[in-house]
Amino acid sequence: MTTATHQHRASPTAPPAPGAAHVAPAEIATGVVIGRASEYFDFFVYGIASVLVFPAVYFPFADRLDALLYAFAIFALAFIGRPFGTALFMGIQRRWGRGVKLTVSLFLLGTATVGIAFLPGYAALGPAAIVLLAVFRTLQGVAFGGSWDGLPSLLALNAPAQRRGWYAMLGQLGAPTGFIVAGALFLFLNLSLEPHEFLAWGWRYPFYVAFAINVVALFARLRLVVTHEYTQLLDEDELEPISTSEIVRKQGYNLLLGAFAALASFALFHLVTVFPLSWVALNGSQPVTDVLAVQIAGAFIGILGTIVSGVIADRIGRRTTLALMAILIGIFSLFAPWLMGGGPLAQDLFILLGFGLLGLSYGQAAGAVTSNFERRFRYTGAALTTDMAWLFGAGFAPLVALGLSAEFGLVAVSGYLLSGVACTLLALRINRALGTHV
Repeated sequence: MTTATHQHRASPTAPPAPGAAHVAPAEIATGVVIGRASEYFDFFVYGIASVLVFPAVYFPFADRLDALLYAFAIFALAFIGRPFGTALFMGIQRRWGRGVKLTVSLFLLGTATVGIAFLPGYAALGPAAIVLLAVFRTLQGVAFGGSWDGLPSLLALNAPAQRRGWYAMLGQLGAPTGFIVAGALFLFLNLSLEPHEFLAWGWRYPFYVAFAINVVALFARLRLVVTHEYTQLLDEDELEPISTSEIVRKQGYNLLLGAFAALASFALFHLVTVFPLSWVALNGSQPVTDVLAVQIAGAFIGILGTIVSGVIADRIGRRTTLALMAILIGIFSLFAPWLMGGGPLAQDLFILLGFGLLGLSYGQAAGAVTSNFERRFRYTGAALTTDMAWLFGAGFAPLVALGLSAEFGLVAVSGYLLSGVACTLLALRINRALGTHV
């Protein structure tokens, strides 16, 4: 890389160096938002179905609690599969290129999603239905890992220094947006169909829609990432698909630090989306359609929180923002047993407050400490850091929170959130001690 190019990266407001690629950060952000929104829609379609559909369709032999726990165990398989998918598809990219990698991964994701849509229930296939559901869910996780396009890392490197918090939050808008669409679709189907119709065939429509959205997102992202300008920009920023073994060997400490730095946010993620739905469905404290409606409203609050997080982070710094939000999540966790254990109004308040905090914290959770990585490790490092954060913080959250809450009470939710808060504050403290910045 030339000295002029290095100077251009160090000063985003300077004119591009001769021969250097120039793509506006806003255009990169568009690709990030499109990619994340489509992935999160898939993500939440499966999560909601794990509560409303799969216990009855695939685990009819178990009682309500055990059926939910079985469904959540399979739900977690995707998070185990993600880092393996990242490793596999990094190899594909090194051999055949970024376009082939993205096409194959999203084709795999669409195939697995449609496979679930057409999968007969336990009544027709018996245990084979459960096995196939687990296989399709694992393939979804592998595909999610492989769908990493590097655009968030590219955006972080090319955003104006004084606006990095703002641009970092843009891709995170995909989470509440995906939930709004998925939740609204399930809410509509629940209100429009009889219960037996919904369980027989109605629940399959969101999975068909997920496939269609993946196709649209694929072409939208390919239009960006395979162009000459983007390829040149990725090369100039040294965003390379490093092998997993090499990055673990040389940058393993940064992978762990990055995964734990945003753990409070990831721990909260499923405890305001999937968990409340399962707790209400188990205890019957209010109709699940009412919960879905409140969660959709909460997701809009989450969007506002995500936007505000960008403004706050640009004023006080991303690390300080993450630490402050972790402390607020810790305070919120102390009230979780009282709120979720109360009546509908208290449960609704838990959801709305939780989504607000989720937006404020998750808005700055993406690649929170990826600046620790050397440039050539950032592409793979950001992907694996995200995979590990999902695995450690969110993948088993519904299973653990519901299982422990059913056994020991809702104080388990407080314990789970506080453990995430402790990990975040410790990781950020270590990050600061190492002299790096966020």
